[in-house]
Amino acid sequence: MAQMEIPVEIEALVAEKRRELIETVSEVDDKLADAFLADESISTSDLEEAIRRATVAKKFVPVFMGSAFKNKGVQPLLDGVLSYLPCPLEVSNYALDQTKDEEKVVLSGTPDGPLVALAFKLEEGRFGQLTYLRIYEGVIRKGDFIVNVNTGKKIKVPRLVRMHSNEMEDIQEAHAGQIVAVFGVDCASGDTFTDGSVKYTMTSMNVPEPVMSLAIQPVSKDSGGQFSKALNRFQKEDPTFRVGLDPESAQTIISGMGELHLDIYVERIRREYKVDASVGKPRVNFRETITQRAEFDYLHKKQSGGQGQYGRVCGYIEPIPQGSMTKFEFDNMIVGQVIPSNFIPAIEKGFKEAANSGSLIGHPVENLRIALTDGAAHAVDSSELAFKLAAIYAFRQCYTAAKPVILEPVMLVELKVPTEFQGTVAGDINKRKGVIVGNDQDGDDSIITAHVPLNNMFGYSTALRSMTQGKGEFTMEYKEHSPVSQDVQMQLVNTYKASKTAE
Repeated sequence: MAQMEIPVEIEALVAEKRRELIETVSEVDDKLADAFLADESISTSDLEEAIRRATVAKKFVPVFMGSAFKNKGVQPLLDGVLSYLPCPLEVSNYALDQTKDEEKVVLSGTPDGPLVALAFKLEEGRFGQLTYLRIYEGVIRKGDFIVNVNTGKKIKVPRLVRMHSNEMEDIQEAHAGQIVAVFGVDCASGDTFTDGSVKYTMTSMNVPEPVMSLAIQPVSKDSGGQFSKALNRFQKEDPTFRVGLDPESAQTIISGMGELHLDIYVERIRREYKVDASVGKPRVNFRETITQRAEFDYLHKKQSGGQGQYGRVCGYIEPIPQGSMTKFEFDNMIVGQVIPSNFIPAIEKGFKEAANSGSLIGHPVENLRIALTDGAAHAVDSSELAFKLAAIYAFRQCYTAAKPVILEPVMLVELKVPTEFQGTVAGDINKRKGVIVGNDQDGDDSIITAHVPLNNMFGYSTALRSMTQGKGEFTMEYKEHSPVSQDVQMQLVNTYKASKTAE
C-alpha cells in the first residue's frame, strides 16, 4: 500500500470531509465534542481514539470502502480492525454451562482459566479438514488432549498453526484471544472444545428443526463421489443443514431453514465441487399432532402353522401440553406382568415407528403421549415382532378418534420497505395468511414484523422486489409449528390421497 501527500486539487474536499467526520464522532463522544466546541486543533491520534471509544461503546460504526477481488482498501480495513475494534479483554463473552441447564457464565478472557475454544469455520485443505478455533479462555498446546463438549469425544491436537492468508505457521501453543487452526480434528462448525475440567459451550446445543426440504441428485452418475463428499462436508459446517434418504422414492433429500439456505448449498455444490445437480420442488416440513385423548385396545393375532403371532395392547394416546420440551412420551402404566417386561421396548418402538408417519398427510406426529395400561401375552406365540405390530396397528386404529390436525412451520418475517409501499406490502402479507404483529417507523422506511406460514413464502423475494421497485428487503427465521386452517388441512389431505392413489 503506497502513501503519498494529498493532491492540491482535493485538499479542500479532504479538509471538509475530515471536519464532517469530526462533527459526526463528536455527537457520540463527549471528549472529542469538548475539544471540537472549544475550537482546539484535533490531531489524528485524538480522532482515532475518539472513533475507538465510540465504536467499542456501539455508538458509531466505521465504514471502509474497498474491493477484496482487486485487493483495494484491504490494508486500511485491517488497520481499522486493530485501531477501532475492542481487544478480547474489553468484551464480555459468555459460555453456556451444560451441567446447569445452559446457565450463562462470564469468561475471563485470560490464559489463566480453563480452556474454552469455539470451532467457527471448517475448510477442506490438502491435509484433510482444517478447523479454525477462536480461543476464548485458557491455553491450547500442540499434543494436548481436548474434549469436544458437543460430542463428548476426547481428541489430541496433532498440529497447531497460525494462519496468514493461505499460508500456515506452525506454533506450539496459543492463548485466549487468538484465532488458530488445527488439523486432524473431526468436528462440526459451532462445536466447543475444553480441557475437560468444565462443560461449557459457546453456542446453544439446541439446533432448530429444518423447515424446508428439497429432493436433489447429481445430473451425471459419475460425480456421485464428489456429490456425497460435498453433502458430508456441508453437514459438518452447518448443523441446521440435514441430509436424508426418502425411503419411498430413494431420493436424496436435503433440508434446511428456508428456500435461500438450500439454494446456496446447491450453488456451492456446483461451484466448489463441479457437480451439476437437479433439484425437485421445495417441500415444506409439515407435522401432525392430536387434539384430544383417544383409547386403544388392539389384539394382533396371526396363525399360519407353527409359531403364530399374538400380542394385545390397551391404553390411550393424548396430546402433550404446548411448551413441553419433549415431542414424544411413552408411559408404561401396567401393574404386574400381563405383558412380560422384555416386550415393552418393542411396543415403544412400534408406537415410535407409527408416529413417524401420521395418516393425514404422512408427516411425523409430534406432541404425543402414549400410555400403556393393559394387555395380554401368549406363552408360545408372543414375540417382540407381534407386540411391535400390535402397537403400530393400535396407533392407526385410534389416531382418527384423537382428532388429528396438521401443523405448519410459521416464520417470523421482518420487512424494511419505503413507507410509500407499506399498504401494498401489508396487503400482500394478509393475502399470504400472515399476521402483522408490529409496525415501526425508521426514517423514511417502515419496519413490518409478521408471522407468515412458510408454505406461502415461496418466491417472496421476487414478489417483494416488484412491489417496492427493488427497494424492499426482508429477513425470515423459524418461529414455531402451528395448526393450519380447516380448508388448508382438507386441501393438503386431498393432495396426499391423490398422490398415494397415483402411486
